[in-house]
This record gives sequence, C-alpha cells and structure tokens, in this order.
Amino acid sequence: MKKTIPQRIKNQLRKYRKARGLTQEEVALILGVKSGSVVSRWENGLCIPKLHNTIKLALLYRTMADALFIDLRRSLKDEIAVREKKILTDETRK
Repeated sequence: MKKTIPQRIKNQLRKYRKARGLTQEEVALILGVKSGSVVSRWENGLCIPKLHNTIKLALLYRTMADALFIDLRRSLKDEIAVREKKILTDETRK
C-alpha cells in the first residue's frame, strides 16, 4: 500500500513569530495551547490552528488573520472566483 504524503499548508506563522522575537514555547504559553510542538505543527503546515487560535495568533503577531495564511487565501479566492463565474454564467443561460 502506497503511503501518501499530506499536502502542507503554507503559512507565514514562523515569520511573524520570529519578527516578534518569540519562541514556539512562548507562543504556546501565551495562547494557552498544550506545548510548543503544537505551534511547530502549525508552522510546518502539518495542521491548521482552529479559528479561535488563528485569531489569537493574529492578535499576538499584530496582523490580520488572513495575512498568516496568505497563500491559502489567494488560492481560495481564485477557487471562489471560478465557481462564482460558473454559477453566474449558468444563471444567465436560464
């Protein structure tokens, strides 16, 4: 059985954390999450923080939440635009 490698979620979390001069452990303590390893998993794109933690990260890093995941935002924006265009085109044919 072939093992599939999960796609990593690109993000700017490490960049913003380092700009604030914080360690992963410090971020974990401030956010109230289990440990720095959770923050590491977020930064490495292995998983994505829940909305509540994403907002906390944005506040801590003094930025907007979508700036933390700018590549994901761009990709989703493009996907939505394509689907919206298709739906609007289909509706005008009726």
